[in-house]
Amino acid sequence: MIAFVVRRLWQSFFVLLLMSLLVFVGIYAIGNPVDLLISPEATQAERIATTASFGLDKPMWEQYFLFLQNAFVGDLGRSFAYSTPALLLILQRMPATLELAVAATLISILLGLPLGLWAGLRRNGFAGKAIMGFSVLGFSLPTFWVGLMLIMLFSVYLGWLPSSGRGQTALLFGVPVSFLTLDGLKHLLLPAFNLSLFNIALVIRLTHAGTQEALLQDYVKFARAKGLSNGRIIGVHVLKNILIPIVTVIALQFGALIAFAIVTESIFAWPGMGKLIIDSIRVLDRPVVVAYLLMTTTIFIVLNLVVDVLYSLLDPRVRLSDVKG
Repeated sequence: MIAFVVRRLWQSFFVLLLMSLLVFVGIYAIGNPVDLLISPEATQAERIATTASFGLDKPMWEQYFLFLQNAFVGDLGRSFAYSTPALLLILQRMPATLELAVAATLISILLGLPLGLWAGLRRNGFAGKAIMGFSVLGFSLPTFWVGLMLIMLFSVYLGWLPSSGRGQTALLFGVPVSFLTLDGLKHLLLPAFNLSLFNIALVIRLTHAGTQEALLQDYVKFARAKGLSNGRIIGVHVLKNILIPIVTVIALQFGALIAFAIVTESIFAWPGMGKLIIDSIRVLDRPVVVAYLLMTTTIFIVLNLVVDVLYSLLDPRVRLSDVKG
């Protein structure tokens, strides 16, 4: 276990190093943030002074190595636009994005798992076919369009739920969260469901396929021959054996929800990291973009490690020593 974790951490270091280099070079190549951050009427002397204050007067390789030197002590640079440490900006917006991603993940599990199980057990019935049809829509409908339709239906026409913002928050261990207040919960429902729609469809299809395959296995036939109830067969023998791919997808998609919640956060004006990164890209705020991508890469790495550990807990046949880094 320890050797596996150390090996993964060593590999993760090189992944983060490569990601920082690609992002740094990419942003360096597409423009000069000074052109977007200062007034067009600024004098040449003001432009030179601003460029020097941001450290953009140095060659790219020197800027990058200076960034690495500071990153090793936890300094990912200071935002050009906000004049605030980039890591602090990310951490301030992270609770909102994490809350949205957790809510979307819970919705996808609470809806996708039972619906997929039902569709797998009743695949030839009307309900099973309707559920699988819904899963196709979940894959096909664009997130931005679904978000606009949700706002139009539940906010404009029915007036049940607010259309934007995070609403009232309450402190949980010093972190502001929305789900502890009724107003915050109302603000959370629409963006969380919009973000979870793809995952709901994915979990439905995975659960459906896994159920169909498990029902044909010998252990299910033996369980039925022993006279076990359908509830015990489904809950113990079927569901337990289809959880590994589902856990994998849910864990990895959780990282995707955090990284790609940009569209949902923009539509619903949710004050998370996605909205911050869009604003930062517009002004080529390099430190914030680099810090955001390094943070999301770290989240993916941690989630992959957690998935590997969960494998060994869900299936004793899986050994961490056999997992390839």
